[in-house]
Order: sequence, then structure tokens, then C-alpha cells
Amino acid sequence: MSQAKPPIYWISDYLTPDDVLNHAVHKVILHKHTQYQEMWIVDCGTYGKGLILDGIWQSSTGDDFLYHEALVQPACVHHGDPKRGLVLGGGEGATIRELLKWKNMERVVMVDLDGEVVEACKEHFPEMHQGAFDDPRVELVIQDAVAYLDASPSQWDVIISDLTDPTEHGPSFKLFTKEYFAKAQRALRPGGCFLLQAGPVSPPSMAMHIRLVSTLRAVFKYAHSYHIHVPMLGHPWGFILASDSPINTRPNPEEVDALLAKNTNGAFKMFDGVTLLGLMNSPKHIREAIAKETTVYTLEHPPVFSTQELPH
Repeated sequence: MSQAKPPIYWISDYLTPDDVLNHAVHKVILHKHTQYQEMWIVDCGTYGKGLILDGIWQSSTGDDFLYHEALVQPACVHHGDPKRGLVLGGGEGATIRELLKWKNMERVVMVDLDGEVVEACKEHFPEMHQGAFDDPRVELVIQDAVAYLDASPSQWDVIISDLTDPTEHGPSFKLFTKEYFAKAQRALRPGGCFLLQAGPVSPPSMAMHIRLVSTLRAVFKYAHSYHIHVPMLGHPWGFILASDSPINTRPNPEEVDALLAKNTNGAFKMFDGVTLLGLMNSPKHIREAIAKETTVYTLEHPPVFSTQELPH
């Protein structure tokens, strides 16, 4: 019996200063330094192809549906019938893919600072974007997210902030602050909602996530934390849904399924009414930590992601 060829090397993803998740690399598909960050696209074996930015694992074709369905669909269900969606970040195109599953979606704009990453993802991740970039409802804007928000008040039903984590030298360092969230709030139409990818929620690594909930609650009337396990990220991964309209944290699964059947194309691998009910109810230790937290991130005091504290 022939054995699989060993990896050419391993990429180490530091989860904490004491814990490392190693990803096999069987082939380097692309490696380059863009104007803003270092990018790798690799064949990672079991989970397909992976995207790494500034040494941090972003996504893989084998489990991207877990991350991206969890990122987008709770916000869309909260709205009920979104017609205009804005994606900040989301280079792979999977986030716009998820928004386009809603039948009445009329316009989706994706704003990403790094056009080189977007072009590379268009070429190398068709499994993720599934042609979403070519949909006539989609507009791609290569621009700073803050500048775009400033120019688009009261336009959006759903805003998805899928920015890379705020590493020391990365382009998203200050985009997890009260000032940024206030800009997003002003860009929403009445009844709209904002969804933030908000980092890990494993016990030693959840401080930033908890403080982001506190920060969003300083801007929006409601902000609710939830998470899902994404194997290739090594952590349960957190998201925060924020809105000025009440968030239903006990959704009726049958009603959610009926809404999805009516208003979407139904192309979900993970997401349905039962899944949403589970997502909306976090474990006790996370709820208690959120209830106690008072920190608010600002431009003067932005978040520091855990990997900034690691030796280089």
C-alpha cells in the first residue's frame, strides 16, 4: 500500500504562547508580500486549500462553510428580508456568496483594502466564492473601510465586518473600535444590523471578544455574542450581532426554517433554525464574562490581539 507523501513543511499557528496548531503544507500555490500584508495560499491536505495573512490562518476550503454561514446568516435572519448588503473585508468572496443566497438581495458591495489578496482569491478559491464576484448585483471596491462608510450613510440593511484580526502591523489594527462601529451604525437603514467577526472565545483567548461586545453595546442598543467551532482556526470562533432593534435570542426553529424556505435559495450546509437557536445561546462562562466587562475600545486604546505578544 502506498503512503501519502509527507508535507513539505508545517505552518505553526500560535493559539496561545503555550499552544501551537500546526498545519501541513503540501504545496505553496502562491506566496507574496502585498502592499499591506504577507499572503500565502497553500495546499493543506485534508482541509483543501488555505489562506494565510501575516502568519495567521484565515480560512480553508474544507470548513469555510462553518465560518461563513455563521458569519452572515444570523444577521440576515435578524433583518428578515435584506435587500442591500455591505461587506467590509472578506477577500475570499465567501461572505458575498452567503449574502447572495437571499432572493430579494438587490445590491452587495464588498470593500477590501488589499486588491492583490482579492485577485488572488478570485483565481485560487473558486470553491469559496462560487462565482459571486461575477454576479451583476455585486460591486467590488478597493478602498479603506472607514472611508467607504463615511461616504455611505443610511444605505444598508446588513453590514458584515469580516476584517482580519488587529495584528500590530496589519491593515485592520484600528477597525475594532467604538469610533468605527459608530460609522457602521450611521451607514445602516432603519431595522438594519451589523455583524462583526470577533476573534476566538476559548477560555485563555477570549478577552478581546468580550471587550468587543462591551464596545458594540456602547454604540448599539443591542449586541449579542455567539460562536462556532471552526477546526482549522483551532478555537471556537466568535461573532457579534449588533442592532438598534431587539435581537431574538430564542428563535423558533420552525419559523426560521420557514423564513429561509421563503426568502433564500436554501443552499446551506450548516445553517438552519435549530442551528441558529444553538448559536444564540452561549455557555455560562462566556455570558458571565460579558456581563462583567466594561472595557470599551477606542482609537486611543484599540485592541491588541494575542499574537502581538508572541516572540517573532
